[in-house]
Amino acid sequence: MTRPVLITIPISHFCEKARWTLAWGGIAYEERARLQMLHWLTTIPRGAGRMVPVLLVGREVIGDSCAITRWVDAQLAPERRLLAPPGAAELEAELGETLGPDGRGWMYHRLLPDRSIARRFGPTGVPRWQKAVMPALLPLMEGGLRRYYGLTDARADAALDRVRRRFDGIAEQLADGRPHLLGDAFSAADLTFAALAAAVLMPPTYSVPLPQPEDIDPDTAAVVRELRAHPAGQFALRLYRERPAIRGPAAPA
Repeated sequence: MTRPVLITIPISHFCEKARWTLAWGGIAYEERARLQMLHWLTTIPRGAGRMVPVLLVGREVIGDSCAITRWVDAQLAPERRLLAPPGAAELEAELGETLGPDGRGWMYHRLLPDRSIARRFGPTGVPRWQKAVMPALLPLMEGGLRRYYGLTDARADAALDRVRRRFDGIAEQLADGRPHLLGDAFSAADLTFAALAAAVLMPPTYSVPLPQPEDIDPDTAAVVRELRAHPAGQFALRLYRERPAIRGPAAPA
């Protein structure tokens, strides 16, 4: 089989979900990292629209993280399948529609004003020309992301409130002592929660460097520390510690 190609925005938590899924499946792939908005130059010509991750398998274009999970699962032995536990696919999809956008919206709203964060952590593994033009494009990118995601103070506050309630629900689900969300077996539900919670947890063992609390403003750092200490945050961070190291995008030659 031709080695799949994964198109990503390097810091994206949906792209981290795809990396983790491919790694779980033991599937070797090539990652092509792109900056936000500039990734459209890669995805749109392939018919994948504006969103990442996109997995290219030969001529097949798989343009959604849940679809990537289904593709990987089809390659696995039954005991390794991420979607085998009842409810795994449903919880994966629900988290992708709720926690994923909410965490992303809050994170972008809080971090976009500090452009040094974007310059330091945004361009890991992207083509040299994109890294070179990034400083000049940052004002346009910030405005574009704010319009595209509708980022405002009120929406960011509401998103954070929903994230906290989601964390409470996850903690309640784990309160009976089960090791994973759906019982004993690790599933797409666990992987998806941990990956998408990264927007608010900023795990130290993420596949690419992320800003840590000491790198960001005190108010944002306080929320990150709060959610890291939450039982659901502790669960997600445990999953990051337990997984094998996952290599992010290599620097282009």
